[in-house]
Amino acid sequence: MNNLLKSSAAALALSVASNAAAAEGKLVLYHWFEYMPQEVLDTFTAETGIEVTMDTYDSNESMLATLKAGGMGTYDLAVPGDYMVSIMAGEGLLDTIADGELANKGNIAPEWSDPSFDPGRASSIPYQWGSTSFAVNRDAYSGDIQTTGILFEPPAELSGKINMLDSQGEVMAMASLHMGIPQCSTDREQLKALNAMLQEAKQHWASFNSDTAKEVLVSGDAAVGQIYDGFAAKAREEGANVEYAYPTQGYVAWMDNVVLLKDAPNRDNALKFMDFLLEPENIAAVTNYAQYNAGVTGVAEYLDPALAAQPEKNPHANAGDGVFIKVCDQETQAVYDQIWTNLKK
Repeated sequence: MNNLLKSSAAALALSVASNAAAAEGKLVLYHWFEYMPQEVLDTFTAETGIEVTMDTYDSNESMLATLKAGGMGTYDLAVPGDYMVSIMAGEGLLDTIADGELANKGNIAPEWSDPSFDPGRASSIPYQWGSTSFAVNRDAYSGDIQTTGILFEPPAELSGKINMLDSQGEVMAMASLHMGIPQCSTDREQLKALNAMLQEAKQHWASFNSDTAKEVLVSGDAAVGQIYDGFAAKAREEGANVEYAYPTQGYVAWMDNVVLLKDAPNRDNALKFMDFLLEPENIAAVTNYAQYNAGVTGVAEYLDPALAAQPEKNPHANAGDGVFIKVCDQETQAVYDQIWTNLKK
């Protein structure tokens, strides 16, 4: 009888464990490279039992291309920038988060709770925000760097030593700032001038690379690099004598967001992870690692105090305005796509 009870108890325990494992399940995340600390994923798995698989990409455009080429139905969540959220929603790639499905939605900072690119946060939550500009190696150049001319009309000392992000949105937005023309311009003469300027500027560039934007500055392979502010801070901390610029013409501002993808195979687990990232302590761990800014209230007590003092987070008095990348209408976007294609030849 004792053996029978032991066998029955063992079978019951095995059954419970099996059912729990099935319920815990998996989560497949499509994420920017070198951005999510493994410890955050490990904490989520420890709390929920959900196993996380993460694939990475190096630009909003490459993420979109992968999803449209068959990635939908494979991934649960992605992390697009602000303008890309609008594009993905317009192409029917996002699911809607119903009221009450995120217990921690109230933790979203008020200024990020109702953005134009996702009104009411119908399909997304804020992740991190920051800026895109460029960093200059001060061992290579000691002159004024607070101008977009460093990228597009560089001094002789920097010609041939510039790495640009392989990101159409950021390159085109910065080019528009340099020329003083609107993003998504429909003026033919402005567009011709933009194309010509970029073709001339390309002669001064050494590379298009996003995933090694920090490394080429640290190694000295590039003296100038278009780069995100957090990556610039990391390059400086790793020994590169670089200064991050806030040009007088302006710079790119951005907000990355976690979006719920349509046909997510693990939808419930995806919502659990979004809720997890809306807890201040968890998203603060991402901020401390990536060195950007969180879009959630209550994070201050968990942040490294040194972050607030970083020069990359403190624009100078004469800095231009930060501008978000705009979404063009289809016809206008086709022209910008052609300019980008010409640039990458």
